Amino acid sequence: MTKQLEPLSPNQKAIKRLFKNKPAVFGLLVIAITIVFAIFGYYLAPDSTPNANDQIPEIALADPGFEIQMLKVRKNRNEKKTSFVGHLLKGTPSEYKLIPINQYSFEKDSLSIEIYRGVDKGGEKIEGSYSKINLADIVFPLSLNSEIQESNDNNISFTDINGVSKKQTFENLKGQILKENIIQKKFHLGTDKYGRDMLSRLIIGVRISLIVGLIAVIISLTIGIFLGSIAGYFGGKVDDFIMLIINTVWSIPTLLLVFAIVLALGRGVGVIFLAVGLTMWVEVARIVRGQVLALKEIQFVEAAQTLGFNTWRIISKHVLPNILGPVMVIAAANFATAILIEAGLSYLGFGIQPPTPSWGNMLNENYGMAIGGKPLLALIPAIAIMLMVLAFNLIGNGFRDALDVKTKV
Repeated sequence: MTKQLEPLSPNQKAIKRLFKNKPAVFGLLVIAITIVFAIFGYYLAPDSTPNANDQIPEIALADPGFEIQMLKVRKNRNEKKTSFVGHLLKGTPSEYKLIPINQYSFEKDSLSIEIYRGVDKGGEKIEGSYSKINLADIVFPLSLNSEIQESNDNNISFTDINGVSKKQTFENLKGQILKENIIQKKFHLGTDKYGRDMLSRLIIGVRISLIVGLIAVIISLTIGIFLGSIAGYFGGKVDDFIMLIINTVWSIPTLLLVFAIVLALGRGVGVIFLAVGLTMWVEVARIVRGQVLALKEIQFVEAAQTLGFNTWRIISKHVLPNILGPVMVIAAANFATAILIEAGLSYLGFGIQPPTPSWGNMLNENYGMAIGGKPLLALIPAIAIMLMVLAFNLIGNGFRDALDVKTKV
């Protein structure tokens, strides 16, 4: 006797249809990867300093794949220890200053270095300036009042930042420098005009795009669903009044309205989130209103009214669950629109302010390089924005098709 398969529920059918949609699956994969980067960005980025803002002017505008030998010189100050959560949220200030070098040599109690100054037209390294740094000053944070003293037995005596007197042998310091302070560093996407790692800025910048999109969608759904459901359910003068508000806001160009809000409230990060969210609720309200107008005439709503259920219960328990499909589609589209609006604002200088990285202000900083021989500096954040917007649009289309009951499983 063959076992009869249980029929799939409407939700299970919708999920099955969604995962059969290859473009939507691609969009989900892109969003999943960006969420991982947004959460663990400071652990994944090569530059884990706050805002990925470690500047190395000597290697400004380096090409993708650029690789250079670096000397890590200990800063003469103690940086605060950062917890796991603190590093996850804000990164950790670096304890070292990075100096790109062509070559180095040990000279008794010091390290002689040739500082990197770029390459000529033939690709050969230009001769750089020379400098000597005491071995102890490379490895340890020294007191500003410390006098480094060399003794006759190949030792160096000094006082560290905490006021502790120390003595180290030349050989011990040299071994430590060779092991930990001279490193090979690669910049996979090159550097910007300030010598900052482009890959790190790109990874940390994804947070702004996702947070702006999320907050904008939450604000737009909250206002849009509330006003749209009231207008559609009650009708009459209530509907006329709300539609007057909707049509008034609808008539104002989105960017113009955002500019007005930003100029009125300031350019803070929170204001940007609020401004973008307050410009996107209108379309949600219009769609919800239309759906509620259609649903309120159906028998199950009339039955709920006959049974004496109060208005808010009917709207929240019986009407809104049946319009989630169109709302999810518009939410995905609004997410993509919010990312574009934030990028446009930052590009024009009204959005997220440097040094906080966002893909929009990365475009703003580097757009001139597109015609200056370094087009990738502008193309990299532009491609990232394009992929993110495409991913959310593909997901929106996938939701639309998955929630269409006429589509076969």
